[in-house]
Amino acid sequence: MAKKISGAEFPLSKIFSSDFQFEIPRYQRPYAWQVEQAQDLFEDLTDFAAEAPDEDYFLGSIVLIKEEGKPKSEVIDGQQRLTTLTVLLAVLVDLLPSETKDEKANRAKLEGYVIEPGNQWEGLEAQPRLTLRERDNDFFRKYVQEWRLGELADLDTSALENEAQQNIQRNAAFFRRAVKDKFGGDLPSLVKFIQFLLGRCFLVAVSTPNQASAFRVFSVMNSRGLELQPTDIVKADIIGKIAERERDKYNDIWEEMEADLGRDGFNDLFSHVRMIYAKEKARRSLLEEFNQHVLTEETDPRAFISDILKPFAGAFLWIRENSYVASEHAAEINGYLRWLNRLDFSDWVPSAIAFLARYKDDPDHVLGFFQRLERESAQMLACGTYVNRRIEVFGNVLREIEEGKSAGEMVWLGLTEDEVKEFVEVLDGEVYRLTPRRRNYIILRLDSFISDGGATYNPKILTIEHVLPQTVGEGSEWEATWASEEDRKNWLHRIGNLVPLNKRRNSSAQNYGFKKKCSAYFAGKDNVTSYTLTAQVLGCDEWTPKIVAERQTQLLEVMKDRWELHINDDK
Repeated sequence: MAKKISGAEFPLSKIFSSDFQFEIPRYQRPYAWQVEQAQDLFEDLTDFAAEAPDEDYFLGSIVLIKEEGKPKSEVIDGQQRLTTLTVLLAVLVDLLPSETKDEKANRAKLEGYVIEPGNQWEGLEAQPRLTLRERDNDFFRKYVQEWRLGELADLDTSALENEAQQNIQRNAAFFRRAVKDKFGGDLPSLVKFIQFLLGRCFLVAVSTPNQASAFRVFSVMNSRGLELQPTDIVKADIIGKIAERERDKYNDIWEEMEADLGRDGFNDLFSHVRMIYAKEKARRSLLEEFNQHVLTEETDPRAFISDILKPFAGAFLWIRENSYVASEHAAEINGYLRWLNRLDFSDWVPSAIAFLARYKDDPDHVLGFFQRLERESAQMLACGTYVNRRIEVFGNVLREIEEGKSAGEMVWLGLTEDEVKEFVEVLDGEVYRLTPRRRNYIILRLDSFISDGGATYNPKILTIEHVLPQTVGEGSEWEATWASEEDRKNWLHRIGNLVPLNKRRNSSAQNYGFKKKCSAYFAGKDNVTSYTLTAQVLGCDEWTPKIVAERQTQLLEVMKDRWELHINDDK
């Protein structure tokens, strides 16, 4: 008899039990969820637990290679959720009291959802319930599954082996803060939340007996070409309401927009349109929210396609391709779009679509808007603003657009005094310690500010390198020039000591003396570099604390001038 694919819904108390022994195969990508995703998960869980006390919460599905009746489960899809939930459970264990005998017993029971305690009579070995990829597993086991979370928080993030380990460290630190902030010393509420998490939060586990069938299931569930998108359902509803004599005309308009944006891009457009109307974080499925906020009983399907969707699709295409067209300022506006598209979040896009669709024929107005939008978004990126705050800000920007305010009148595109101070502190601080996307944006944006305006930034490889090396060898030229360890620590990771390179990091060249490092490592082909920041360093005869301090001040002033980081408490 052929072995079948099976799927069933399980509470987390069953997912993290002896029925499953999860293993992440080595070919999987590393753990990639960052604090933003961890925060989304935690806030969704706590909000749902408070708002719907009698309902169950669905966490999605996981795909496993698993034989029936055997716990070993190779994870094909679901690594990010399983790992993040394990970190959350470990934090909850760590924060439970363990003074009395009963408290210790209750804590031990919760530990059992992270570590299988073992049972001789059932033939169960003591082992973690989740095993990560070989490269990260020892780290995860030591600090998360053995509850050394305090030690984990004290580790130097920049010294960790890879981004997966940095994400584990940051997410564990976030959960510790979030749980303390949410529950404080309210133990009964914390216990209720743990009960909700284990008993009322569900995952669907789809199990197949071999790799081939597992990947078939995964492909069907995630296929871009075959999956029924919410846009398909909306299309059937909208086109179906149009009189048959006009149906082909509007169907052609719809399909042309979908072809221009691509299937995934068209689906993204609908998410942005939902935000334009709702102006708040999505709480339900895209289809439900689209029908609630956008398509009402009074909606004329022809007007929706011609007067709403088509202008928004055109604006979105300009935004995605940096291809705004106008008689003036087009190059400057597309320059701002290129920088905005470098961000690692897209919460700004609905505001950009709404504004561009409304004011596309007024390039002066459009330029002012995108100049302020890029500054607002750059501050959010640099300061690590969480998604809920970003959505709040851009939701209010959308309200101001609806009110017909000009870019200069929009309060929510201005930075408060505290936001300016925070932004400047980040720019003046240890930029190298930021995540790669954040520090790369800051440094490339700075390079664009000090270039002649003709620089383009599309490097296949980008490395941010230190001039003063991270390790100063005993008896080296660097030790003589930088005798003070306090000076080295103060300037090492700040912008004044950093340069962008369009080549891979060369560990052997990092500790060269200054002149040799410039000629052999920093200089590009024909002794020319693509970056103005790097060219400035190549023009120096020496590299001393005084030079770095002066350079830091100069570069910081450039960013403050170009981003207009003056006190403006107008939000």
